[in-house]
Amino acid sequence: MDDLKWITYQTTDEGKIAIISLNRPRQRNAQHRGLLVELDKALLSAEADDAVRVVVLRAEGSSFSSGHDLGSSAAVAEREPGDGFEPSLAMRGGTKNGVEKNWLQEWHYYFNNTRRWRDLRKITIASVQGPVIAGGLMLAWCCDLIVAADDAFFCDPVGSRLGMCGLEYFAHPWEFGARKAKELLLTGDGIGAEEALQLGMVNKVFARDRLDEDTLAFARRIARRNPATALMVKEQVNQSQDIQGFSSALQACFSVHQMGHAHWMVETDGEGIMPVPGKGAEEFCDDGPMLKSTPYSPFGVDPAESAQR
Repeated sequence: MDDLKWITYQTTDEGKIAIISLNRPRQRNAQHRGLLVELDKALLSAEADDAVRVVVLRAEGSSFSSGHDLGSSAAVAEREPGDGFEPSLAMRGGTKNGVEKNWLQEWHYYFNNTRRWRDLRKITIASVQGPVIAGGLMLAWCCDLIVAADDAFFCDPVGSRLGMCGLEYFAHPWEFGARKAKELLLTGDGIGAEEALQLGMVNKVFARDRLDEDTLAFARRIARRNPATALMVKEQVNQSQDIQGFSSALQACFSVHQMGHAHWMVETDGEGIMPVPGKGAEEFCDDGPMLKSTPYSPFGVDPAESAQR
């Protein structure tokens, strides 16, 4: 896998552990299409490798992921004609118009890929630090286990700041609990690592300066399990969730998410799938910090990088 630009892929422990790292630290590992396409390729490669028992998903820099990229220079470039154009933007609905285009593109690249990663035939561990925002939650939630640095915090601000009803992969009630999910979506507040641990969303909290070391030690414990046994454990838990309605709820909530985009297309006279200046945006753009002790911009682009656009 030598052609990766936005992530890195390596194996350790005689190939038993694959380590996939998001590698856009200046953009707080915001997820543009190129990164998501590479991530899918890396995860499927790990799944195909019979030596791999555990996959660790981590990130370079101070933030695990600031969510979906809303406008970095790379995200703009991949949508423009030329050598930098991302081919996936011209297929799977990319050539359609209006609601149909957005519906199909988000189904393939935000919703269905996250569902597929959740059911990957390996045990997956998300190792997160700093802000885990919006789409960053999706990458962590689709993993079997989540370990967090003590500086991690988790937030979905798209309701309070972008006028939408949560993410495409709407696992919030399952991860936060129903009432906490409503609170966090309606307020836009975030929670820290310790509260996430208490809620059961996070398995372990490690000191920030030991995150990589302690994550690898944890992964080694899991990798010692017989891989068939580990897969059956994963299958039992995932099937139990599905019998309780998890997969059906995800599909239903994705449809509501698309209704949210359609709503804003009407409200903005076709200018956007979310509020735009002068047509709804003012209500959402000044809601204070996500975590009261940690001021943080919700839009996922480093100011220095943004100024270069």
